[in-house]
Amino acid sequence: MNIRTLNRYFLFAILLSILFSCAGQEELKIEPARYPIIPKPQKLVEQPGVFRINDSTALNIDMNNPELAELAEYVHQQFGVPTGFPFTENNKAEQNVLVLRLDSRIKGKEGSYLLKVEPDKITIAASTARGLFYGLQTLRQLLPYAIESRDLVENVNWEVPCVEIEDEPRFVYRGMHLDVGRHFFPVSFIKKYIDLLALQKMNYFHWHLTEDQGWRIEIKKYPKLTRVGAYRKQTLNTHGAEKPFIFDGQPYGGFYTQDQIREVVEYARKRFVTIVPEIEMPGHSSAALAAYPELGCTGGPYKVQERWGIFKDVYCAGNEKTFQFLEDVLSEVVELFPGKYIHIGGDECPKDSWKACPKCQARIKAEGLKDEHELQSYFIQRIEKFLLTKNRYIIGWDEILEGGLAPQATVMSWRGIKGGVAAAKQHHDVIMTPGTHCYFDHYQNDPAVEPLAIGGFTPLQKVYFYEPVPAELNEQEAKYILGAQGNVWTEYMPTGHHVEYMAFPRACALAEVVWTAKGHKNWFDFLSRLQGYYKHLYALGVNYFRGNRGDLIKLNKEWQ
Repeated sequence: MNIRTLNRYFLFAILLSILFSCAGQEELKIEPARYPIIPKPQKLVEQPGVFRINDSTALNIDMNNPELAELAEYVHQQFGVPTGFPFTENNKAEQNVLVLRLDSRIKGKEGSYLLKVEPDKITIAASTARGLFYGLQTLRQLLPYAIESRDLVENVNWEVPCVEIEDEPRFVYRGMHLDVGRHFFPVSFIKKYIDLLALQKMNYFHWHLTEDQGWRIEIKKYPKLTRVGAYRKQTLNTHGAEKPFIFDGQPYGGFYTQDQIREVVEYARKRFVTIVPEIEMPGHSSAALAAYPELGCTGGPYKVQERWGIFKDVYCAGNEKTFQFLEDVLSEVVELFPGKYIHIGGDECPKDSWKACPKCQARIKAEGLKDEHELQSYFIQRIEKFLLTKNRYIIGWDEILEGGLAPQATVMSWRGIKGGVAAAKQHHDVIMTPGTHCYFDHYQNDPAVEPLAIGGFTPLQKVYFYEPVPAELNEQEAKYILGAQGNVWTEYMPTGHHVEYMAFPRACALAEVVWTAKGHKNWFDFLSRLQGYYKHLYALGVNYFRGNRGDLIKLNKEWQ
């Protein structure tokens, strides 16, 4: 029985249980909310009336502040283009005005803001430009969805419902990931992806740049990484767990130049999104070894992998050239990405080649290590020490716990929550991203009617009801949970169109998980707000999954 058949049996059992639990209940109708804001604000007080934007609406903002001057440009682009209104700067305007004001008295976490919409004035106040930007995202969602057009839209009543909002995020890390190693996506799509994260107040984009199937970042000192490592001869056409393997016979590849990466980083900065680049090590390194075979334990030959899976060819941990290479690569990476974090992978590293490698065995003996697991810990800790000299901190998948955790490492817990619990108990920062709830490459509907995916079943409800802080942690340990992240692995997503289908609206649910206070969440309220949010996604040209529209969802006590 193959994996797709197993998935169908599994999903059929789930659907039967839902069907029986819903038997006799009326279909639930979800009405669009007046305030379709995602993620849900911490405090929202409804007010009567509307503010009407027109060609006389002014913008009150301090243009002498460089950060606010950038926000003024954002207002002109995001709000001025579709409305056709000039939003003329006028710091004396008291009526028919959009006020963006820094106010140090506004306390709260990163990105806190106040939004007050009155019939004659809209005021957004925050202690930081980031908070003002988040307030603008809320305002954007309150406007008609035509606000997403990049062309003038005529005959629209540009009305905003009156409201008072006090808002701040629950977690400091609110992330989405994208794997560009398995399939490559153009800069235009990466920017669109970042825009969508910013719209729902996510602040980290984890850019998975190197893999067995492709090296996607230009490194000046090692040109063969992209000349050789960025291209594979063909790509698997069927599921990775099914044999015989069937390939498409078509060469495939691509990479980002350093200039393109700088462009994307700057684009993200203006939207208050920090990019976390991932350079995989010591495993998932076939593409690098194909370019520089002397960095492997056997010397090759190696190839850029054409199918999905875990491969035994990894960087040689006993070879000093390996560390010199990685330090050179990371030195260029650090110059491109100014954020504090560099993700170094650390997952799914078979130890077979290390066990047979004289250099690796000599390293184990020389360093007084117990086994190959401690050799991996040595590898990771050595990379961490180097990055600390560059004022950067490592993030690794939870396998970096094995053999001993690097002193200042942040752990991404993906194999369930155990890794996150263990790291938090050791007083290490943790980002929760368990495959059970945060892997958006899993099916979200019956596999029989869905595009081919890796497996699993993660519907929208399951994402929404995820709680990032494990119950096993006490109050002090819980402080080490920085937040959560959704992961989009692209083995079976060859286009940006497909990525959007798998990521949205599940990313919307996760945005609420990491922003909104636990006690303020409500599944049916979320569905109501989602109806209005869908319109914005549609206007943005997002190919979102439509299987969970509110008018099709029945009351299911399992998710209450």
